Amino acid sequence: MSILKTISLIILAYLIGSFPTGVIIGKVFFNKDIRKFGSGNIGTTNTFRVLGPKAGIIVFLIDFFKGTIATLIPVFFNLHPHYLCLIFGFVAILGHAFSIFLKFKGGKAVATSAGFLLGYNVHFFLICALIFFPLLFITSMVSLSSLISIVLIFIASFFFHDIALSIISGLLVILIFWSHRSNINRIEKKQENMVPFGIYYWYKKSHSK
Repeated sequence: MSILKTISLIILAYLIGSFPTGVIIGKVFFNKDIRKFGSGNIGTTNTFRVLGPKAGIIVFLIDFFKGTIATLIPVFFNLHPHYLCLIFGFVAILGHAFSIFLKFKGGKAVATSAGFLLGYNVHFFLICALIFFPLLFITSMVSLSSLISIVLIFIASFFFHDIALSIISGLLVILIFWSHRSNINRIEKKQENMVPFGIYYWYKKSHSK
């Protein structure tokens, strides 16, 4: 495959990642710019909060599979070696975080990163899910769960003896922490939003009576 075609496919991966799902769903179906409500984020959590669970689920699924589809572009076009999937997936994640359609602003890339992991290695994705969901149940905070999870995922990647996966996982640690700067500030001040379930949520609720 020519270099020009490979570059074109990488651009396609970026454009797939850049698709601003939350903004489109909000404007088309609710006549709302989600960036002006709640946390101002275009991702799943803020969509749930502002537009409701149905919209939140749709945004999550589209953002998730953006990562999966972009990661599998090398498979669809028979590109080798396999680590190219990591590059394409990471480009899509960057597209979500720095969307060309939103003046290079975007979401926090958690759902798209999860989809990317599914596209690259199903077994590793399942391990990541086993890390994330118990943490969410304990902390009752998507942001805190994401921050802790990505560090543990980076550590877990070394057990797969895949240096390319570990490098990309390390880059994801940097990106996720950078995109969650405001969340980290709210967590430190004990002002972060919680999901309405989980150990910490129930603890706070029982002690607020």
